[in-house]
Amino acid sequence: MKPDEQKRIAKQLAKNHACYVLITCEEPSEDGNMHVQMSYEGDLTLASYLIQGAQSFIDEQESGISGEENSKIDYLDRII
Repeated sequence: MKPDEQKRIAKQLAKNHACYVLITCEEPSEDGNMHVQMSYEGDLTLASYLIQGAQSFIDEQESGISGEENSKIDYLDRII
């Protein structure tokens, strides 16, 4: 993601959210390396909680286990 585009998205996210984490990556190079960027705005502890929750969500999706009834986080795909 281009820096200008990332700044525009970050600015928009900051308007409506107490905290956000933005993680982007480029396509892998021929040798398999991938450039990953992460930025966050808001409380560090809350940002960490968001990342942990996202990892749990991905793990649940990969394993086919749904933890919706125990989750304290409403994920976007559950809201839409």
